[in-house]
Amino acid sequence: QVQLVESGGGLVQAGGSLRLSCAASGRTFSNYAMAWFRQAPGKEREFVAAINWSGGATNYADSVKGRFTISRDNAKNTVSLQMNSLKPDDTAVYYCAKSQYLYAGGRSNDYDYWGQGTQVTVSS
Repeated sequence: QVQLVESGGGLVQAGGSLRLSCAASGRTFSNYAMAWFRQAPGKEREFVAAINWSGGATNYADSVKGRFTISRDNAKNTVSLQMNSLKPDDTAVYYCAKSQYLYAGGRSNDYDYWGQGTQVTVSS
């Protein structure tokens, strides 16, 4: 069993920054890729960023490339998402997810555990 708990969401003005964190329970955290997804009101959940088991490979949605950075600390069982140059379109609930594989991309079916989500609101 794995539990994922997100933190760091909040209200920020456009152009600002936020850093999301996800704390994972379980001893096998370092065996799996991790990712962030988001869901805006009235929209489907969408992929944001993923990182492989070691942190050596990352993958981003085009909409956040160059602005967001995903990272992980396997010693602390955490994965983070640094979000810079935020836009109102980034407003959503952000979810941390654990993959079933060492490497993973944007397919939500690749992920078997999800956090409860943290709200990010970007004002114009």
